[in-house]
Amino acid sequence: QVQLVESGGGLVQAGGSLRLSCAASGSIFRFNAMGWYRQAPGKQRELVARISSGGSTNYADSVKGRFTISRDNAKNTVYLQMNSLKPEDTAVYYCNAFPAYGIWGQGTQVTVSS
Repeated sequence: QVQLVESGGGLVQAGGSLRLSCAASGSIFRFNAMGWYRQAPGKQRELVARISSGGSTNYADSVKGRFTISRDNAKNTVYLQMNSLKPEDTAVYYCNAFPAYGIWGQGTQVTVSS
């Protein structure tokens, strides 16, 4: 059974930081690249960052230098450290495999105030 549980979102002022966590079931986490995605109101879901099973990372231009993705293979958990947050980072954040499976978690809301 595929399970994705995101946590760590919240309300933060511009310039602040948050750390998101995602606990994934072994079936989706093991051997797969994982990604963090976000969906802002009225916009399509977009890939923010991804990490291979071996730890190689890739970022969207909009977050490069501010966000860091990491994973703990022993805990089936992927993280997203978000620094220097901007109001345009406001969105619901989701994790999933990369490419994404069809099943999504509930996401975690990140709101950045100006």
